[in-house]
Amino acid sequence: MNKISKIPYLLALILFLLPTVYGQAQDQPTNVIFILSDDHRYDYMGFHPESPDFLKTPGMDRMAREGAHLANAFVTTSLCSPSRASILTGQYAFRHGAVDNANPMIEGTQFFPEQLQNQGYQTGYFGKWHIGNAHDDPKPGFDRWVSFRGQGVYNNPTLNIDGERRKVEGYTTDLLTDFTLDWIENRDQDKPFFAYLSHKAVHAEFYPAERHNEKYADAEIPKPQSMKNIESNYAGKPDWVREQRYSWHGVDHMYHGRADHPQNLDEIITEYSETLMGVDESISRVLDYLEKEGLAENTLVIYMGDNGFMLGEHGLIDKRQAYEESMRVPMLAWAPGYIEAGSTIDQNVLNIDIAPTFLDLASGSMPEGHTVDGRSFLPLLGGEDIDDWRSSFVYQYFWEHAFPHTPTTYAIREDRYKYIYYHGVWDKNELYDLQNDPKEMHNLIDVPAQQQRVKRMREELFDILETNQATDVKFRRPSDYQADEKLIE
Repeated sequence: MNKISKIPYLLALILFLLPTVYGQAQDQPTNVIFILSDDHRYDYMGFHPESPDFLKTPGMDRMAREGAHLANAFVTTSLCSPSRASILTGQYAFRHGAVDNANPMIEGTQFFPEQLQNQGYQTGYFGKWHIGNAHDDPKPGFDRWVSFRGQGVYNNPTLNIDGERRKVEGYTTDLLTDFTLDWIENRDQDKPFFAYLSHKAVHAEFYPAERHNEKYADAEIPKPQSMKNIESNYAGKPDWVREQRYSWHGVDHMYHGRADHPQNLDEIITEYSETLMGVDESISRVLDYLEKEGLAENTLVIYMGDNGFMLGEHGLIDKRQAYEESMRVPMLAWAPGYIEAGSTIDQNVLNIDIAPTFLDLASGSMPEGHTVDGRSFLPLLGGEDIDDWRSSFVYQYFWEHAFPHTPTTYAIREDRYKYIYYHGVWDKNELYDLQNDPKEMHNLIDVPAQQQRVKRMREELFDILETNQATDVKFRRPSDYQADEKLIE
């Protein structure tokens, strides 16, 4: 081959190697590990610009450094059962039926792991289920099953292992990680795998591993401005928000002073953060294992929280509300060679997008007749742009018998503005400019210059809800299970 004839060959070789040289996505991964935590808010990750200074999360920081941070991840209902059901189905709560922590999903509802099995995947579930009831029985779609009733416990849990219950000694976060990695170690290596690692942590009552106890005892605990600046924050707020401050989910009477809960905000934040350390170590263990076993290049790891958590904002704790700290969640993605290291994805990604994303990766789909409200964000992970990606989404929370402090809430969130409508109470609705007021302290609902926007967003919200029959959720019978606060928080 002479020098001239080599030129096209060299150009072709350079073009082939360019993606590798510049770190662009290569082969799409096959295996998936989905790590879900409970009540982890979006900004409690050490690398996050809004994270408190004392917080250390090396595992999450590594995922963000070597993978992608999905900076605008949200849930469509900020409550355990509805959010977890939305993850499994790709549907809004009004569609799958688990509208609160007591009501089960509509009979016959399909879970995406069932379709992964149809695509040849071996699947395992490890941890908290808590959808619609306190049962821990094995569910469709999983070849391996390790779970527990309701909220479970942090130490020495009774686990349902493939249909048989036995008590296992140890810290639950560690045990669930052990079971997950052991299953992957002993998998059928001729098949791709999907592991669903579903932590109890960091749900109240917060209980860190013994090795993490009092790690943040001397930390300086920040207090949100919307809690401290009482008059300016509550001037335009609905009455129920201020009243909730003195209730079960408020900073001035938190958990009704129950002895098994933290007694003040400093204590709740300290114990919450120490409990989170176990989840962060679980993430590190998973990544280390994948690298050690040569699986990193062929595995996608997604981490997210099932809902956010208020830590004093507007005088509130817990979740349920349509405020940012409640509905916004952490989400990280790691897949060396596929996801550009250190990238940030700014598009709004929702819990209903998880199912279609994993099915997209596996070239599968939900069965005919199963409506999927979400869409795959796999192209975003691979560095592609999607021109018609959503610029707004709707949020719903349905009033609960056991926790009546928060009314039924409908909201629509755009990139800049959020409109919140409260159903069933004679109270004020809310409008926020998230660009100029990210902490949602100045309600614009009565500002004359905003009335056209209020009307437009309200109409758009109810057009979406009515088109999807999402306003047809019936009043529900209270149950014995709902009366058990320790199971349904």
